Amino acid sequence: MDGKRVLVTGGAGFIGSNLANRLAADNDVIVVDDCSLGTPENLVDGVEFHERTVVGTDLPTDVDVVFHLAARSSYAMHEEDPQRGARVNVEGFVNTVEQARQDGCDTVVYASTSSIYGTRTDPSPEDMPVAVNTGYEASKLARERYAEYFANHYDMTMAGLRFFSVYQGYGGAEAHKGEYANVIAQFADDIARGDSPVLYGDGTQTRDFTHVSDIIRGAILTAEHELEGVYNVGTGDRYSFNTVVAMLNDELGANVDPEYVENPIPDSVYVHDTCADATKLREATGWEPEIDFEEGIRRVCAQYE
Repeated sequence: MDGKRVLVTGGAGFIGSNLANRLAADNDVIVVDDCSLGTPENLVDGVEFHERTVVGTDLPTDVDVVFHLAARSSYAMHEEDPQRGARVNVEGFVNTVEQARQDGCDTVVYASTSSIYGTRTDPSPEDMPVAVNTGYEASKLARERYAEYFANHYDMTMAGLRFFSVYQGYGGAEAHKGEYANVIAQFADDIARGDSPVLYGDGTQTRDFTHVSDIIRGAILTAEHELEGVYNVGTGDRYSFNTVVAMLNDELGANVDPEYVENPIPDSVYVHDTCADATKLREATGWEPEIDFEEGIRRVCAQYE
C-alpha cells in the first residue's frame, strides 16, 4: 500500500500500533484511540494521533481505507462491563463504518475473532459452523453481520479478519496490556524474572500463536486486494502452554516451573484449542506466515538478553 490516506482505529494499541507504524512508511496514517488499552508512545513520528472514542462523532474518516481494530478485545475485558463491550465492539464499529461511508470511503478491514470456532484441534475453515458462547464472541459476530449489511446495502468493500492468538512480547507494543497481553508475553516476563508462570488447568490447552508482523501483513494485503467476506489469519500450527513454557525456559537459559491453577473461566465457554486454516487468505493474496514459532520465541526473549 502506497500513497493512501489511512485511518487505524485502536491504532495506539498492540496490533493497531504495529499496523499504523508499518503503514506510515508509505502512507498518511491517522490513528484514533481512547487510550484505554493503547498509548501514543507506541507510535512513530509522523502518525497523526487523536485521543477519541469510536462511539463519538466527527471521526477523521475522510480516508481511502479504514482498518477498524478498536475493541474490548478479550473475554475478560468484555465481561468486566458487558454494556461497554457492546457499545465499543458493535456500536463503535457501526458508527465508524457509517461515518466512513458518508465521507466517501468504501474500503474497511476490521478485526473479528477466531474464538467463534470454539475448541478445535483441526484447522478451522471460514465456512464451518460457528457459535457464540460469550459476549465478546457475540460482539465480534455482530460485526460480521453488520459488515454484510454495509457490503450488500451500500456496496462497500468489507473484510473481516479472524485473528489467531496474536503475540509479540513486552519488548514490542504489548507491555501496556499487562494482564490482557498474550500468554507468551506474560510467561516470558515471569520466567525472565524468576517467577512461575501461572497456567490454567494442566497446561495442555493449545493455541495457533501468530506473530503480529504476520498479522499486519495479512491486514495490508487484504486491503490491497480489496477482499470481501471473512478470512482467517493464523499459521495452521498449534502449541500447548506447557510447550511454550519449556521453549521460553530454553531460550532464556532458565529452569522455572509453572504454577497450575484452577481455570477461572467456565469450561462451557473456555476455548481449549485453536488452529487456523488460512487457505482462503493464501489463495486470495499469496499470504504466508513468515515468522515460525521458534523465531517468534527468540524475538520475544531478545529484550531479556
